[in-house]
Amino acid sequence: MQYALLRTSALALAFAASAGLAAAQQQPPPADAQQQSQQEKAQQTPSGQMGKEEPSSHAPSAAPPANAVLVNGALAVPDAPATDMVPAKFSAKNAADDALITIAYTFKTLTDDERRAICEALKGQPAAAFNADVGTELAPAIELRPVPNEVTARVPQTKGYRFAVANNRVLLVGTSRIVVGVFGDANAPASEGRRGP
Repeated sequence: MQYALLRTSALALAFAASAGLAAAQQQPPPADAQQQSQQEKAQQTPSGQMGKEEPSSHAPSAAPPANAVLVNGALAVPDAPATDMVPAKFSAKNAADDALITIAYTFKTLTDDERRAICEALKGQPAAAFNADVGTELAPAIELRPVPNEVTARVPQTKGYRFAVANNRVLLVGTSRIVVGVFGDANAPASEGRRGP
């Protein structure tokens, strides 16, 4: 008898719980025009739009405190070393470096003497009539010659590369026929391997 009563009570409790869940899952009644208008207005406020974008992304930048260690991503302490870690949005140099193809960075770090040595040693070779900048893939018809040993002895970074001369500029080319370094006349400013416009 007790078992039957216990069983009946458990079934009644389960039925009541399922009826409560069913009622909770029902859709709310449709909102009237006034409620819809209020909801739309609430979504137009700054607090209603918080999920759309990070609010701090448009915060006005204040002057850094006088004792700040980092200012615009650069160390602002006495005798701090220069670094390439400053974000590109604060450093024109780093923004230009970011535009380089990876392999061209090797030739960006050459000294002016090394650049001049490459240009002087190779500019007397037969020239072609075409124009190319770093990142340009050269056509198969353009003849490429290996960089001579006397140049690679002076500038070891050029070992294994080929070159072409065009418009008074020496173009260093990788194995995929992509220009990775451009060196101008000694009297003209040498390209640092940046992409052309």
